[in-house]
Amino acid sequence: MTRSELPLHRRTITVRAYQEPDDEISVEAELRDERPWEEPPGGVVHRMGLAVRIRLADMVVVAAEADMATFPHAECPLIAPAFEGLVGLSVAAGYNRAVQQRFRGVSGCTHLYELARALGPAVVQAAISSGARRRAGGDPTHNPRGTAGVLNSCHIWAPDGVGLRKLDAGWRPGTGPRPVPELTTFESAD
Repeated sequence: MTRSELPLHRRTITVRAYQEPDDEISVEAELRDERPWEEPPGGVVHRMGLAVRIRLADMVVVAAEADMATFPHAECPLIAPAFEGLVGLSVAAGYNRAVQQRFRGVSGCTHLYELARALGPAVVQAAISSGARRRAGGDPTHNPRGTAGVLNSCHIWAPDGVGLRKLDAGWRPGTGPRPVPELTTFESAD
């Protein structure tokens, strides 16, 4: 495929997660739309953020805040408070459906809606990272099988998939090389 050297449009979504006290994590997402061809170069059309705080025990959103730093219409920020409606949602079950029902279309903002959708899988990964970090620090209360929160998310995490079999054979998330070696490596270590 051929393409022009100058991009017509660039969208960047960045997500960062942080460990917080009281067994919570905070997750911040930013969406940035740019038009590289505009003068001056790199005209930013959208720069919007969505931050949530998650209680790890049940994966429920306990705080949410939307922010619009750059937007095309003066009225755009008026919808930001609606995204406090993420509070109370479980990121573990029914999250995508609830986000769609609450914020899609005229009930929300297309860009903040996209960020809310992106937050779900990022929160799950951050929770897994939090558990791996605790286990790596020697905390025996965090069971490696807790990674099973990603059950049915891909072929590795099918109920009879290789991910659970690797856990049962002794693999610990957050340890060893990436990609994680094949199952036979762990089975032969027994």
